[in-house]
Amino acid sequence: MKHLKLVLAIAMITLVASCKKGNTASSVAKSETQKDANGFSYQTVANDPTGLRLYTLDNGLKVYLSKNTDEPKIQTYIAVRAGSNYDPKQSTGLAHYLEHMVFKGTDKIGTVNWETEKKYLDTISNLYEKHRAEKNPDNKLAIYKEIDRVSLAASNFSVANEYDKMSSSLGATGTNAYTWFEQTVYTNKIPANELDKFLKLESERFGQVVLRLFHTELEAVFEEFNRGQDSDGRKRYAAMLKGLFPNHPYGQQTTIGTAEHLKNPSMVDIHNYFDKYYVPNNMAVVLVGDLDFDATISKVNESFGKLEKKEVKHPELPKEEMITSVVENEVFGPTSESISIAYRTGGVKTEDEKLVTLADMILANGNAGLMDLNLNQKQLVQYAGSSPTFLNDYGYHVLSGAPKEGQSLDELKQLLLEQIEKLKKGEFEDWMIDAVINDLKKSQLKQYESSTAVADAYVNAFIHDENWEDKVKFLDDLKKITKQELVDFANSFYKDNYVVTYKRKGVDENIVKVQNPGITPVNLNRGSNSEFIEAFNNIESEALKPVYVDYASAIKETKTDSGIKVSYIENETNDLFDMNIIFDMGSDNDKKLDLAVGYLEYLGTEKYSNEQLKKEFYKLGVDYYVNTGNEKTYIGLSGLKENLPKGLELLEHLLDNAVADQEAYDKYVQSIAKGRQNTKTNKGSILRRGLLNYAKYGENSSFRNIISVSELNKINPEELVALAKDLKNYKQRMFYYGKDIDNAVSALNASHKVNAQLKDYPEAMTFEEKETGGNVYFVDFDMVQSEMMFLAKGEPFKAENMAASTLFNTYFGGGLSSIVFQEIRESKSLAYSAWSSYSTAREKDDANYVMAYIGTQANKMPEAVDAMMGLMNDMPESEAQFNAAKESTLKKIAAQRINKSSIFWNYERLKKLGISEDNREAMYNAIKDMTLKDLREFFNKNIKGEDYNVMVIGDKKDVDLKALNKLGKVQEMDIDHLFNYEKSEDVKM
Repeated sequence: MKHLKLVLAIAMITLVASCKKGNTASSVAKSETQKDANGFSYQTVANDPTGLRLYTLDNGLKVYLSKNTDEPKIQTYIAVRAGSNYDPKQSTGLAHYLEHMVFKGTDKIGTVNWETEKKYLDTISNLYEKHRAEKNPDNKLAIYKEIDRVSLAASNFSVANEYDKMSSSLGATGTNAYTWFEQTVYTNKIPANELDKFLKLESERFGQVVLRLFHTELEAVFEEFNRGQDSDGRKRYAAMLKGLFPNHPYGQQTTIGTAEHLKNPSMVDIHNYFDKYYVPNNMAVVLVGDLDFDATISKVNESFGKLEKKEVKHPELPKEEMITSVVENEVFGPTSESISIAYRTGGVKTEDEKLVTLADMILANGNAGLMDLNLNQKQLVQYAGSSPTFLNDYGYHVLSGAPKEGQSLDELKQLLLEQIEKLKKGEFEDWMIDAVINDLKKSQLKQYESSTAVADAYVNAFIHDENWEDKVKFLDDLKKITKQELVDFANSFYKDNYVVTYKRKGVDENIVKVQNPGITPVNLNRGSNSEFIEAFNNIESEALKPVYVDYASAIKETKTDSGIKVSYIENETNDLFDMNIIFDMGSDNDKKLDLAVGYLEYLGTEKYSNEQLKKEFYKLGVDYYVNTGNEKTYIGLSGLKENLPKGLELLEHLLDNAVADQEAYDKYVQSIAKGRQNTKTNKGSILRRGLLNYAKYGENSSFRNIISVSELNKINPEELVALAKDLKNYKQRMFYYGKDIDNAVSALNASHKVNAQLKDYPEAMTFEEKETGGNVYFVDFDMVQSEMMFLAKGEPFKAENMAASTLFNTYFGGGLSSIVFQEIRESKSLAYSAWSSYSTAREKDDANYVMAYIGTQANKMPEAVDAMMGLMNDMPESEAQFNAAKESTLKKIAAQRINKSSIFWNYERLKKLGISEDNREAMYNAIKDMTLKDLREFFNKNIKGEDYNVMVIGDKKDVDLKALNKLGKVQEMDIDHLFNYEKSEDVKM
């Protein structure tokens, strides 16, 4: 749902907007200062649904603690108030690059001889200063060659990925980091019993930074820069910011930095930045999960309390003048056209934040907003939406949209602005504000079940220096805003003071392409260890025992009066419910079914128009959906349990009484056709959907089993309505997650009326998995990088292989400490992203697959392919790395908890594989006894020597097709044929 963006931070695009600071005093949410048994002071807020304890250590470090016992894990964030806003003008991208380097270790982590290594690193630093100052290209290249030579020598004394090995050994997941304007945040989710070791590792890591393996990581960052150049959405976003902020770094310094600065870095600048901002009084440790408050804060103090406090002064950033006239920008690229209209707002802790948040939800809430009803439901556009973002100094409110076929971007712009005018005229019902607040509260209730969502909210409060009390009462503050106050604000705020950015199809003339620098692979020293990791590995943690699910007892059953089986699990957390009616048939049984249920979205009944239905559901605070996949169809309903009976009654009314609308159907077909055209401009869809399905199935697949647009135009919409209504006459089962199962069944008995005898499903089409090998499927696409996937059909699914494949994926192809990542990125710097996996079938009669992926500059592709194929045929072996992977895999299983509604959905997945019990127990016991020899045998039997179909997407002018010929017969694919679409010129809209 649209308002989910209002709670979670989305790095690089959107920050939290739902819990903002207000200035009105509240007797409900009030801060209190308390002391724990050890004498540590902390703040709490009355009626805080997250249960935060906020500590401040003597050195200024903020520590956010919250308890969640759903699983024996702790979501951890280490946040620094340092982002791209504070990059030196001559070193843009520095904060982000530093983020990468913080994973490289210290003078204790990642080195076998620091004194000797340091001499080489000092030499490299000096060479980079010379390299930056040098203007002559030939001299510059000579200096780089010397950097490459010295870097190779330095790598003799380093150990790659030691931090990643240690975090993996904890059983950590989500090990990563992100940088944005005002923050750099480091993430891990750890088993709760590994907290002591985690704090030891992290406090060492943040005590200093060592810039080892620098030039290889720099190439990885440049590949990340290339990925940005291939993202038209990012380009539109950057152009929008540039227009909104002609002076402020928000618009003048991208987080990734400029190509010129990335190619001319200063290690001196990076060290200075770290020393200035990575200090405890400018940082926060966030821990949310299964923890003991008093013991945890003592441990954090013992580790991070040793870091030295320093005075921190962030630079004074430029102020912006008012925007007094429309600013226009345009960007070009191969993807479908779109538009954004952005208004600059005040930042966090301003009244703008509250009023814009409310205005945004009136405009677009995914159900009954002005854009939802007037544009999306009436199918006047392909898509329209809005979202606000609030930062420290300013914010912005963005309206965005995609045009339907034949619609110009200016016509779309006018439609978007008309919704602003409706807001300014107060053309929305009086009940909408209350409904919006309830919607946000419901969303918050759901999201605060997640330790990650809570931790995200704490991070944003810290970065924006917000009082948690104000965050807790934010929604109550919104409720005090009257309709007239909102309308008055809209009239004073939304004027011709916006930035419009047109994303047009065409060639981007600003693309930067660089030569392959020819880096000499550095030494990984996989068999070596620092003294720190040796001591770290000897620290014993209390073992965490795995907990398995007895599905037979965890999933309870009852029946409706009609005899329909209802599986249910009680929601013990809150009063939300989620009900699903499940039909074990989908588009493989009837390919019109997906079309029919999608059409329902735009229909009304004789009693309610489509708009009235949307409003009625929104007033109830109930969401519904009808969705068809290849094999299953779901009718879903969710919301507050007290509104279940009315919500179900309304949904059943729609299902029983939907009225066909020819105009709505014609627009629906036009939307499908335009969506298909847009899909052909999306490289991700081409590679991961079109090419992958073709490599797996060839001509005959569920993916290509679609109805052509010309056929769609001939269908009578009455037939689709009849098909949707007939759905209830087929065999079905139900799953309910919530409280009061008796009330839920009573609601079903009252509203869900079905025939005594239900129909069997139509026979499903079957699609044969083809043998792989000898084929290279290539699509020519305008892009900087090239991306390729490898696919080899393996043996049929066997449950007994799941343990070995899981361990293999950890050791070989997945994660920062895997063999593939180390060799292709860390050592050779051939790609930003590279992975390999043994993929388990989804159904018991299907085959497993060997898969691999590389995304890199086209001029690096031949080397990258050779490197990947070398690994796939000759697995490097390291006893120490195998033991670490084994330990990590076992700890992840031990810490995993399948609970709440996940119990049912996980059981559904297992049943498709022919498994009726929790197979993790068998996997855990098998992995415990595995040796490197067992893994080698698995590799030799299932990976080595496999015959691959290769999928490649890239710019034909840059891709070395002769090199691809070595992998098999190169076939340049027509995109329409891949997707089984009609040629656009043959489609009448």
